[in-house]
Amino acid sequence: MARVRAAIVVFIVISALDVTAGMLAIQAQAAENKTKKVAIIFIQCKGPVYKAYQLGLAAAGLLVLAHAISNFLGGCACLYSQLESINRKLAVLSWITFGAALSLLLAGAMSNTKSKTSCGFMHFDTLALSGNMCFVHGVIAVAYYLTATAAAPEFA
Repeated sequence: MARVRAAIVVFIVISALDVTAGMLAIQAQAAENKTKKVAIIFIQCKGPVYKAYQLGLAAAGLLVLAHAISNFLGGCACLYSQLESINRKLAVLSWITFGAALSLLLAGAMSNTKSKTSCGFMHFDTLALSGNMCFVHGVIAVAYYLTATAAAPEFA
């Protein structure tokens, strides 16, 4: 019974961290969208938004924390399996979504670090996309954690 309670607490913590990271990334995108932009065909000039930078980095930190919790507390039970188990597939998918979300978060945040107006190709809403990836990561990380802990007695 205590193990089930612990799993529920970890489930809630991972979910809360990923949802908060996603919401922070979307807020960062909203802050970035409020800045004045000048676009000519495919070239866009915009000034940096320090608030978007801060929110993007905070979201990245929460995403890293959620991923670390799901992987460390989920253990590596998937590595002991000889067959292609759902644990291993979810672990790989968790790492892929983590890498994509973190890359987008850092790219979006770093685009707001320059001290002057920058021009380049039109930027897509990388922060909003990374926020959505945080939500996807949350679902996959929780599924991985739950399947890894459910399979743990089998390998102990």
